[in-house]
Amino acid sequence: MTAKNIVIKSDDEARLRKELERKKDADSARLTRYLNMPDLSRAPGNPLKEMVDKIIAIPEFKGFETIQVPEIVPADVSFDLFNFPADHPARGRSDTYYVNDEYILRTHTTIMWYYYLNHPAIKERVGKGLPVGAICHGKVYRKDEIDRRHMNVFHQLDGWYLLPKKDGVITQKDLEEILGKIAKAVFGPETKFRFNKDEFPYTDPSIEMEIDVNGKWVEVLGGGVVKQVFLKNLGLQEGEYTGWAFGFGLERLAIVSMDLPDIRLLWSKDARVLKQLKLGNKFVEVSKYPPITRDISFVVGKTFIPNNYFDLIRDIGGDLVEQVELLDKYEDAEKFGPDRVSYTYRIVYRSPERTLNTTEVEPLQSKLYEQTRAQFNAQLR
Repeated sequence: MTAKNIVIKSDDEARLRKELERKKDADSARLTRYLNMPDLSRAPGNPLKEMVDKIIAIPEFKGFETIQVPEIVPADVSFDLFNFPADHPARGRSDTYYVNDEYILRTHTTIMWYYYLNHPAIKERVGKGLPVGAICHGKVYRKDEIDRRHMNVFHQLDGWYLLPKKDGVITQKDLEEILGKIAKAVFGPETKFRFNKDEFPYTDPSIEMEIDVNGKWVEVLGGGVVKQVFLKNLGLQEGEYTGWAFGFGLERLAIVSMDLPDIRLLWSKDARVLKQLKLGNKFVEVSKYPPITRDISFVVGKTFIPNNYFDLIRDIGGDLVEQVELLDKYEDAEKFGPDRVSYTYRIVYRSPERTLNTTEVEPLQSKLYEQTRAQFNAQLR
């Protein structure tokens, strides 16, 4: 195979980005902001790019394409082709960012399978019965809780390899050898790892890999042998090819490699932080800046979706919000009405780079009160 970078352009994505930028509502502004955030897996000096470079340099990936695919993708491609049932939580608006009824912000880089096999050069190679392989990395988007280990915008890397059956049959052992090389490339040549059985929608058998971190086994990535039904969904003749595939979140591996206490540090611009962000370098906190905590209590309808509320908190507090904790949730039909629920959240404001003061936090909290009432028809308590 001859290695090259494939960039998939999407007219639909370009059109939808412009539409989002023209709109004035909060959801459109939010999605535009997420799309405009930098791709850290392509940012020079960032450990996520360092990790990608190490993985792509593994000799077994010589000749693999790297492919960049759209970040706004059709929902049916993202879910239907990858066997997500109609009632799967990932399809809901509480978990996925919908641009409209038909398009979403991509939730996984595995969607590259679809774009890769539909590329003319790859279709020609498959038509000749040749092996194909690709790696895709970049931002993905999922609604999520707010704490020091999670962000709703993060980065994934996916890889896969397909071999014509006439040339051999891919097995779990082939994948394990590749995953072991990834572990050693990222965490060092002495890394101890093991494999456990797992389940994924598009591979069977499926496995997860754990590495030994100071005597504790930590899950870092997963993969498996590609199901024939997915190859058929993607236009290949059943039984014509076999292959392996893997995928993982880059932040997870970076946090393990550097013992990072807070995922927000990966986005830091503080020179004291940046000089420490190197794979394998155990992070030493610049300083443990004190938190400022504020509680907010309100009564809302039962259709209230916490993940949507977390998005509002992110909009207002940005990277100054370290964690949001649910303190209390209860119903009292006599007090609030039959279709109303009371929530109390504790918001922890803390910068990973400097000490906050109350004069910075109070305006944020006041705006949160105002927008909680306005956007969620909430009765503040």
